[in-house]
Amino acid sequence: MTTDQTSSLLLGLAAVVLLARVLGALARCLGQPAVIGEVLAGIVLGPTFFHGAVSGALFPAGVRPLLGALAALGVAVFMFLVGLDWDVALVRGRGRLAASVSFCSVVLPFGLGVLLALCLVDGYGTGGRTAFVLFVGIAMSITAFPVLARILTDRGMARSPLGVVALACASVDDVLAWSLLAGVVAVSGGAGPGRWRILLAVPYLLGMLFVLRPLLRRFVARRPALTLSPAVFAAVLVGLLLSAGVTEWVGLHYIFGAFLFGVVLPRGGGERLRAGVRERLGEVSGVLLLPVFFVVAGLQVDLSGLDAGGLGVLGLVVLVAVGGKFTGAFAAARLNGMPVRESAALATLMNTRGLTELIVLNAGLQLGFLGPDLYSLMVVMAVVTTVMAGPLLSWILGRAADTGRAVDAAGPADDGRAGESAVPGHAAGSASTVGTAV
Repeated sequence: MTTDQTSSLLLGLAAVVLLARVLGALARCLGQPAVIGEVLAGIVLGPTFFHGAVSGALFPAGVRPLLGALAALGVAVFMFLVGLDWDVALVRGRGRLAASVSFCSVVLPFGLGVLLALCLVDGYGTGGRTAFVLFVGIAMSITAFPVLARILTDRGMARSPLGVVALACASVDDVLAWSLLAGVVAVSGGAGPGRWRILLAVPYLLGMLFVLRPLLRRFVARRPALTLSPAVFAAVLVGLLLSAGVTEWVGLHYIFGAFLFGVVLPRGGGERLRAGVRERLGEVSGVLLLPVFFVVAGLQVDLSGLDAGGLGVLGLVVLVAVGGKFTGAFAAARLNGMPVRESAALATLMNTRGLTELIVLNAGLQLGFLGPDLYSLMVVMAVVTTVMAGPLLSWILGRAADTGRAVDAAGPADDGRAGESAVPGHAAGSASTVGTAV
């Protein structure tokens, strides 16, 4: 790096952190997740405003690859933390409801997204028609688990029956959506010339779940006083980076490896260790690395040439995303006996997309599944669907939200302790690790 590149990078990073904090705080004052302000910070610095003069001054061409590297690291850490906080215990006692709501809230928007993609493929399609169609379907199906958890925590609903159900549904939704995306990447030739490597993805997954996870569980169980020493923290970082690097090498995106390593870390007996990892990685990720990702994402959003036709396509994208997700979740909740108002609230929560959607869209852009024009419109969709969640939830349930009232959708869930024990830890983890971002 030259002296000019170093100074440009440091000054640009300072501007990113400052603007992200200011707009994130402003978003919170308006009752929105901080991620909304931080996404807008990225768009403001991009080519949409002032013809890219701001981004050109702050981030010269020689600096942008360095920003991209920091953004990739931030996404990998974030996905690791999401995996770290994912807990199958959330679904206990709510399995039928969580499975049916998640399935319907993925399948319906996915199908509608595929139909929308078939209508848009001539004007917005990329070289791979099949990959484009499937990817648009997946982009319509995403729910941002961390944003949903943060909304519930801010409203004091994380321990409520509705909050427990929402977290359970979103956790299953995450697994379904990520699995679909991994499948599309695998079958669409994302691996490039070394496509044979994709065959290694299945044994790698099985090895992580059925070999490494039990070994780590035994290791932690034999050391009840284990703390997050520098050596342990370094081992966690090495595992995170290796797992992300392996999945990138075999032809899947690095986000899958980072998420998977978070999932395999032990739950039982290792809560203090996990809390320490969340705290150390969460602060750096939320304050510095993720805002850099928002800037990198924003630099690729260009709405300056948006015309009436583009606005029409944007309206269709938002309609399909909101309508498909809401209808699928609402219908499944009602079929499971959940009252109308709580079903509508659950469907609204499942419509939050936030940072998770941006990560998926950015991956699609990198892999060539999306073009820049449709990418820009979908970023707007992610912002709109996240912004509307809070006000709609207040309108449906009221400020008090009747959070103390039981929502027993599929009959009594054992004695309720399974959900109670899972949600506080999960919500706290989400708030502490990615609260600045969501």
